[in-house]
Amino acid sequence: MTHDVDVAVIGAGPAGLAAAQAAQDAGARTALVEREDRLGGVLKQCIHDGFGLMRYGERLTGPEYAWRDEVRLRRNPPRLFMQTFVHAIAALPAPSGGFRLTLVNPRDGVFDLTSASLVAATGCRERTDRQIFVHGDRPAGVFTAGQAQDYINLRGYLPGRRCVVVGSGDVGLIMARRLTWEGAEVPAVYEIGPEPSGLTRNVAQCLEDYGIPLHLNSTVTEIRGRDRVEGVTVCPVDRASQPIRSRAETVACDAVILSVGLIPENDMLRGLGVEMDPATGGPTADRWGETSVPGLFSCGNALQVSDLVDDVSSEGAVAGNRAARRAARLFAERRDGTAAVGPTILRRRIRPRGNLRTLVPQVIGGAGIDDAGIDDAGPATFSFRPRRSATTATVKLIQGHRVLDEARCTWLKPAEMVRLNLNLSSYDPSGPEPEFRVSEAGGPE
Repeated sequence: MTHDVDVAVIGAGPAGLAAAQAAQDAGARTALVEREDRLGGVLKQCIHDGFGLMRYGERLTGPEYAWRDEVRLRRNPPRLFMQTFVHAIAALPAPSGGFRLTLVNPRDGVFDLTSASLVAATGCRERTDRQIFVHGDRPAGVFTAGQAQDYINLRGYLPGRRCVVVGSGDVGLIMARRLTWEGAEVPAVYEIGPEPSGLTRNVAQCLEDYGIPLHLNSTVTEIRGRDRVEGVTVCPVDRASQPIRSRAETVACDAVILSVGLIPENDMLRGLGVEMDPATGGPTADRWGETSVPGLFSCGNALQVSDLVDDVSSEGAVAGNRAARRAARLFAERRDGTAAVGPTILRRRIRPRGNLRTLVPQVIGGAGIDDAGIDDAGPATFSFRPRRSATTATVKLIQGHRVLDEARCTWLKPAEMVRLNLNLSSYDPSGPEPEFRVSEAGGPE
């Protein structure tokens, strides 16, 4: 059995819901593939508020945000494949193009889904204790922050009575507060870096408001206990982030909560030969989320780990709309032999310069879709994270000796993503390679 659609979206978290809605509203026959039995992704377990300030103009909890998205989607619903796993993805050869997804679910067994465009909104996964080389046995009581959140908020279980948090990612900070609310003791949060890796507001609201200590330049080097966690060994670290073992201490606890980073989930795309960005962990993409594989789009935390769900939804909507337009032009070519995606604009890598750790989009240009003009003309949204904190900085998009656009930023922090709209109207596709430069006031470029 084979199903044929214009746009296939993998993942029904906030990015996937927004992408599917945008593609369906643009007139594309859309399919949304989700491995769980409910829409919303990780939002279902995020019962704290703070979601939706930009998208809905309200402070919503995660389930409320997901419900609002689902209500929107149900007004013009795509075809839903729930409890469905992706077994394989293959790019179809020219001239037809597109993609074939081999799917499996309990109702239909193994079947195929073909699409002209494909949107990967597969989210991200958490790093584990083994990925940060924490020594010790494998006792009960070691959880990632997301697992602990699932245990408390969805299943009603308390992971432990005295919980040490390793890493200061946002979910870890939120869980430190959540555990305190449920009566557990959180003796400390240990962060290996010199600055918190979560948002400033979460440090204040989740730790400082509850008197939970945050120890910077410190890490857990060993988990003690055989059947159940009994404690951890904690060490300060030097400038190279190496433990100073002569100053090791033992902290008693019965649970360890890990919040040590997120990894964009893109394993299923690697067989397609997608170019990946080691800085973000996601594909290299243009301003629309289109990757190095024509017709394959990435959005949300699969593209880059974002701070705010509103930004994730925004990326999904852009990718879904663009995927629908690309599918429409591809079918127009099949029907009457016209140019499928317009003139091809040279895909140019943007060179990062200065205080810059990650940048999305990483390229300008690619397969054109608009009938007239340069496809990448006009304002574009750039997202970046700095390497180090700065009070003021200038952001410039440069091509050769020309500044295409620039903006001023204040209070840059590595833990907080900056999103800027920069104008590309004067970009010359035949000119020099563009640069994205973040320069601190009085600092190095």
